[in-house]
Amino acid sequence: MSALPLGAHVEQTDPVAEAVARRAPLVQFFLGDPQSYKGPEVRHEGGAEGLRAAAEEAGVDLYVHAPYLINVATLNNRIRIPSRKLLQQHMDAAAQIGAKGLIVHGGHVGIDDDAAKGFDNWRKAVEATDLKVPLLIENTAGGDNAMARHLDRIAMLWDAVGRAEGADQVGFCLDTCHAWAGGIELGDAVERVRAITGRIDLVHANDSRDAAGSGADRHTNLGSGHVPPDELADVVRAAGAPVVVETPGGAAEHAADLDWLRSRL
Repeated sequence: MSALPLGAHVEQTDPVAEAVARRAPLVQFFLGDPQSYKGPEVRHEGGAEGLRAAAEEAGVDLYVHAPYLINVATLNNRIRIPSRKLLQQHMDAAAQIGAKGLIVHGGHVGIDDDAAKGFDNWRKAVEATDLKVPLLIENTAGGDNAMARHLDRIAMLWDAVGRAEGADQVGFCLDTCHAWAGGIELGDAVERVRAITGRIDLVHANDSRDAAGSGADRHTNLGSGHVPPDELADVVRAAGAPVVVETPGGAAEHAADLDWLRSRL
């Protein structure tokens, strides 16, 4: 288990150099501004092809995190339609750099909206998107009408997505901080998620600054938050998937988090 590929979310200008600085075989990053509807931007000096070539030469796997603003579930056309467009743009850009997956949050509908319509909007989004690399839906920490906070909602989401053409290209990203803060018991989280989705493609291994069930999406470095260390490590071990830490700091702090995790695997 200590041989599991472990990496970190890094600054996007030179992801391969960031991976080397962390002694990591994989990295995750944004392509452009995560808080903007502007299209993706490859900031690597060699462009998309240069980044792809550099990653291949270094043996580094690349994962792209989609902008936070994307919400393909919403019933609000002014958000859903631009979200679908932005999702496709980032999917295309992820494919150009040879990314192993594109991670996107599950999104939500309004507090008084019918959640079933949000799940069906996800089905429509999957069918409308040319999935050139795996699309990994991530569980979220908060929101009373979120699509992927609670396990029962994840089951309804997966049922809807499973009816879409292209569903085989949709995977799952399990975030430990989000699960903890969202009220999912970590002890059997992997088993229960797999029973729903049949797969876990990526783990975001993050500690939480807040208590269980708080709904607060606030990451902290491994071993310094509220998540019991053994439970966090058990999730990673049971999932057996590539791991990304999305914790505060730079190369030194991330390397320490990865060493912390390796020592417990």
